[in-house]
Amino acid sequence: MRSIVLARIDDRLIHGQVVTAWCKTTGANAIVIADDDVARDEFSQRLLKACAPPGMTIHTLTLSDASSYLRSTGEGDERIILLTKTPGVMEYLLEEGVNIGRIILGGMGMKAGRKRFNKNVSASEEEISSMKRIVSRGVDIDYQMVPKERPVNVKKLLSKS
Repeated sequence: MRSIVLARIDDRLIHGQVVTAWCKTTGANAIVIADDDVARDEFSQRLLKACAPPGMTIHTLTLSDASSYLRSTGEGDERIILLTKTPGVMEYLLEEGVNIGRIILGGMGMKAGRKRFNKNVSASEEEISSMKRIVSRGVDIDYQMVPKERPVNVKKLLSKS
C-alpha cells in the first residue's frame, strides 16, 4: 500500500537534507517528484537519481501522473516522500484528491517576483495565496529544514503577509 510519509516543498528537491535527515527519519523507501519540467528532462532525472540514497526508488512524474500515482493504492509497502518545488503543485495535488495531511516547507530560493517570506523561504504573492488556500483546507504547513529543528507553523507567518 502507498502512503505519503512526508510532503515537502523545496525547490532543490533531492539534496543533502532530504537524503541524510528526512529519508532516515521517515523510513521512506521511495521519493515522488511532482514536476512537469523535471519529468520531461532526462538529464535532471539522472542527476536527482544520483543524489538519492542507494535502494531508494525515485519517480519523476508530471503533475497529472503524480496525482494518479499517489491516489492509487499500489502493491507492497511504499513509504513515499513527496517533493514539489512550489506550493501551487501541492495545492493542485490536494484538489485532485491526493491525501496530504501535513506539508513541510523547506527552502524556496530568491528569484524574480519573490520576496523574503521566512529565513530560507522566498515566495511570490501567488505562492503565498496558494499556501493560504492550502491552510484554509485544514492542511497544516510547517516550516522545518531538518527533522531535529522545531517546526514553525506557517499560519502565523501567512497572517502577516
